[in-house]
Amino acid sequence: MLIVSESFTGTLLAFDIDHDGRLTNRRAWAEGLGPDGICMDADGAIWTSPAQPDIGVVRVGEDGEVLDEIELDIACFATGLGGPDGRTLFMMCNDFKGPDKFDEMIASRTAKVLIADAPAPTAGWP
Repeated sequence: MLIVSESFTGTLLAFDIDHDGRLTNRRAWAEGLGPDGICMDADGAIWTSPAQPDIGVVRVGEDGEVLDEIELDIACFATGLGGPDGRTLFMMCNDFKGPDKFDEMIASRTAKVLIADAPAPTAGWP
C-alpha cells in the first residue's frame, strides 16, 4: 500500500500497489489533516498534523481514527520516525504566520525540531 498526503485537500489517499508497480484502488484513507510531511509506523498508523496546525500532531489509523495526540505550542510541518530503535518521533516545526507570509516565517528563524517517544517504531527506512 502507498499513502500520499494531499495538503490542500487535507486528505490521506491510499493506493494498492499491483505486482507490476501500478497503483490501483485509490481511496481516502483519512481526512481533515494538514501538511504533507507524514510518516508511517510499524502498526500502519500515520503521524501528521491536523488541519489546524497550531494543535500539534496526531497519529491516525485508517478511516482517520486518532490513536495518539501530541500538543505543541508551534505548528508542525513534517514528521519522521528514527533514532536507535526507530521510536523517536521527530517533528519539524515553525511559527506559522499564514500561507501568504512564508518569507516572513522563514526570516523569523523560529524553526525547530522537537522530539517525542512514539508507541510504535518506524515502518521502514528512512
